[in-house]
Amino acid sequence: MQAALGESRAPASQQEVRLSFAPLVKRTSPAVVNIYTSKTVQDRGVNPLFNDPFFRRFFGNSFPGGSRERVQNSLGSGVIVAADGLIVTNYHVVDGADEIRVVLADRREFLAKVVALEEHNDLALLHVDTEGARLPALRFGNSDDLEVGDLVLAIGNPFGVGQTVTSGIISANARTSSKIGEGGVFIQTDAAINPGNSGGALVDIDGELVGVNTAIFSRSGGSHGIGFAIPANLVHRMVQTYQSGGKVVRPWVGGSGQVVNQEVAQALGLNRPQGVILASVHPRGPMAKAGLMRNDVILAVGNQAVDDPVALRYRFETASGDFVAVRYWRKGAERTVKVAIEAPIEDPPRNETVLNGNTPFSGLRVINVSPAVIADMGLAEVDDGVVVNGLRRDSIAGRVGFRPGDIIESVNGKSIGTVDDLNRANRSEPSRWQIILRRDGKRLRMDFRA
Repeated sequence: MQAALGESRAPASQQEVRLSFAPLVKRTSPAVVNIYTSKTVQDRGVNPLFNDPFFRRFFGNSFPGGSRERVQNSLGSGVIVAADGLIVTNYHVVDGADEIRVVLADRREFLAKVVALEEHNDLALLHVDTEGARLPALRFGNSDDLEVGDLVLAIGNPFGVGQTVTSGIISANARTSSKIGEGGVFIQTDAAINPGNSGGALVDIDGELVGVNTAIFSRSGGSHGIGFAIPANLVHRMVQTYQSGGKVVRPWVGGSGQVVNQEVAQALGLNRPQGVILASVHPRGPMAKAGLMRNDVILAVGNQAVDDPVALRYRFETASGDFVAVRYWRKGAERTVKVAIEAPIEDPPRNETVLNGNTPFSGLRVINVSPAVIADMGLAEVDDGVVVNGLRRDSIAGRVGFRPGDIIESVNGKSIGTVDDLNRANRSEPSRWQIILRRDGKRLRMDFRA
């Protein structure tokens, strides 16, 4: 029986098995570029004493044999997504680069500049000045239409050997795991992805960009058949926002939740574990405005099922339009409501402050947590409080172990809800400091003598 037009099916004859990807590769590979970056770094491994802040305090960078500058080079891949020279790649490919050089498949070279970044999604947009020349660009496919078993090609520059194409299938779609990246959603494929492939293209058999290669699971540094790509729908949203002149902002979910397990499903009357049960709903957020409440179970956003908080946020990020339909479960019945797609609010104001003095906090840059800060910094399991936004170089705070992203919960038994609270604690003169903070979802305790 002949398959309907566009219908997926297995090869039906030996002739079909021997079909080649060559025409597809010829059409898509010119839009995949090699990216070479360089940055100047301080090499402090010459003398171990130079790594001690005490010695650097007196000798600075002139400490004999202590420091020297060197140029660090790295490579990656990118994808041309607009003929005027707009290129997408991974954030980690260009992070901190002093110079970015783009080499096309036809060996033309351009200097590129970064025009937009999304660190939390590991995405960067570059632009090259083509002086009016049009570059080959890939069309975006709908990554939500991918199914496990679909054929894909990974195109990039692994190990710097030059442009390479590997084939495979979709192993999983909308994969979420803290082991892959920080709160990300990924397409999993067994198409070989190796170092240098980062930022390259994952294309379907229609020649459309369905993902940007970003990571692998590996014990040796090479491909073991488990590679991951950022879904094209997430990339497309970033590109559209940049091209329209807007700022790339993560849509505000306005609530946080937990995975529904078997016990919770039975208690709520669900026929199986599914969805995300809302543990909190921001009173001024889009979910609250739409009438959603704590203990509601979000089953789907648009026509896509959600089974964990990361997937819930991702579906909001890739939703189109001003509203999205949310299907949820409440009191034994399914319901649907329209939730607005809007930017998170910055309330309370950040009140960015650098703390000083002879205290463990000296050199910390801190801000108040708000929905906007949570979105910007990718914070999880937090609704309010004070977050470390940076550290002054060679500061006491850096030496005692604070890190950007730490949430300071209490100091000497007193809860810290705002930057003003932390300022008051910093000005006190206790004999001991006991600090409770949250880092990567874990609560830590720090004790110091004054």
